Amino acid sequence: MIRFSTAAALALVAAPAFAQETKEESCALQAQVVAAVQQARLDRVKEREVQDHILAQSPTWPEKYNNAIPLIAPWVYEQPRRIVRNESLADAWSELCLQQ
Repeated sequence: MIRFSTAAALALVAAPAFAQETKEESCALQAQVVAAVQQARLDRVKEREVQDHILAQSPTWPEKYNNAIPLIAPWVYEQPRRIVRNESLADAWSELCLQQ
């Protein structure tokens, strides 16, 4: 079971800051950030280095979504490794985001 923490809630609350996009677009872009953080964890990038690692890959989402990386990373890194390996955290994030 995927656990949502305070960091996840904070990032979801930040969604109105991305008001230029529709809710669906914002949630999809947030899910892309989650997927990038999940991949970084699978690649064994240390949590404190995850933002630099992701930004070095020139992500395609709007630059303002880079601010969500430090909010999302703790949530991804607190998930059990088996969850990170076997489940799409981006899908879970998107589903929860769309419910807000």
